[in-house]
Amino acid sequence: MNNNKLIHHGARDKFYKAFIYVVLILLAIIIIVPVAWAFMASIKQDVEFYANPWALPKGVYLQNFADAWQKAKMGSYMFNSVIVTVIAIALLLVIALPAAYVLARYKFKGSVILNLMFMAGLFINVNYIVVPIFLMLNNGDKVARDLFGQPILLNNLFILALVYAAMALPFTVYLLAGYFKSLPREFEEAASVDGAGYFRTMVQIIMPMAKPSIVTVILFNFLSFWNEYIISMTLLTKPGLRTLPVGLMNLMAAQKSAVEYGQMYAGLVIVMLPTLILYILVQKKLTQGMTMGGLKG
Repeated sequence: MNNNKLIHHGARDKFYKAFIYVVLILLAIIIIVPVAWAFMASIKQDVEFYANPWALPKGVYLQNFADAWQKAKMGSYMFNSVIVTVIAIALLLVIALPAAYVLARYKFKGSVILNLMFMAGLFINVNYIVVPIFLMLNNGDKVARDLFGQPILLNNLFILALVYAAMALPFTVYLLAGYFKSLPREFEEAASVDGAGYFRTMVQIIMPMAKPSIVTVILFNFLSFWNEYIISMTLLTKPGLRTLPVGLMNLMAAQKSAVEYGQMYAGLVIVMLPTLILYILVQKKLTQGMTMGGLKG
């Protein structure tokens, strides 16, 4: 009887594993095929799309990338995206790391309310409040015109980075605080005995231990900031200040009438490539940050 049960459970486990593998393979195909097709399409000449758009490229036509970079101004858009993303991530880490550390490690008057406010911020979709943000900045520019003679809030890459950082603050604080709570307190106690203050303990002891979690936060927010479209389109109206997603959408709209598909897909690859490279570089740290808790004392 027991042998029959073991055989039954073994067969069920094999079937379950086979089902999981089939689902994972299908998901991998769904993700990989469009990405691979975009890369192949980016090195085709336009005439190749008319015959059979699904055929393999006859050669490597890199002029598409040169045209997208220069003629379609993707290089300028990428420069803007790099500036905004780097500033936003720097601001976010400077604010979120101390906030998460304090909320995770110390109890003080108002700490419960602050925790609740950050948790409530997780349920706010910034795309739904982009109009109030625009109106607030526009009203601020009216005051700036009176004081300085020109607007300073809209069409400002630093202000866009600040909005991005504020947008990602609740999720980042929540994730980092959860990781900080899992770290053993013995390290902080030892640092305190050695005479280290709160700031030095956070910078020299806690942050190196939380490196996988910090890398995870950087990657997630990089993907969010790099691919953001609605807020950038709303707050940056000057063509020279457009970020990469906005520039790509304008390129795609223009190329539909110009029928320069190779240039359009080259622009798409230019947008995707930095995220793929970053993911490959930090994949191991990302896995650790998502699965690893702290050492248990």
